[in-house]
Amino acid sequence: MNLVVTNIDRPDPEVVAGLARAGVATAHEAAGRIGLLDPGIRPIQQGGVVAGPAVTVSCAPGDNMMVHAAVEVTRTGDVVVVATTSPSTDGMLGELIATSFLARGCRAAVIDAGVRDVAELRRMGFLVWSRAVHAQGTVKDTPGSVNLPVECGGITVNPGDIVVADDDGVMIVPSLRAGEILQLAELRLAKEGEKRARLAAGELGMDLDGLRAKLEGLGVRWVDSFNEG
Repeated sequence: MNLVVTNIDRPDPEVVAGLARAGVATAHEAAGRIGLLDPGIRPIQQGGVVAGPAVTVSCAPGDNMMVHAAVEVTRTGDVVVVATTSPSTDGMLGELIATSFLARGCRAAVIDAGVRDVAELRRMGFLVWSRAVHAQGTVKDTPGSVNLPVECGGITVNPGDIVVADDDGVMIVPSLRAGEILQLAELRLAKEGEKRARLAAGELGMDLDGLRAKLEGLGVRWVDSFNEG
């Protein structure tokens, strides 16, 4: 379907900010281990953290015309999610189009294809997670869609879902569950803070997590030397 949807429902900014603080690993666990894009989609920078509403883009492989079409519908804080209708590693986004996105307040993209001009993108502070880094350029010939559901990294992404991305990868938080997942993530963070303090004091995770008893139940024994075994 060849459509550009200009308006989408965006989540509560405080929920978005909270999920950014939680990070991908914690949000993924809090969500019940769903929504994680496959590990082939990786950051082109280190230390980048972003969370924001997804503006979804569907393109033909090797054709980034719809990425250009997406620029005018983005708002501050959005994350562009680019998928292609068949596998592609061509550079769907580079320095010039990133300049346009930054002018709209959009400073991040997730691309199930390639990206190029990575040195310039890092210098600009435009954050990208992509399947490939590839200087191969694109054409602008084929229609597609903006702000319809897309498949990216094995996950269905709906416009307005929350993209959470950092050095650990990318996950998608369904907009309808965002508040619930944030609450669960904050509970995990509090528990992790307590556990971190106990580990730093010398306690063992084996005992804190009950793993010693579990291993004993599975038949593992502790001996002073191999000969005793």
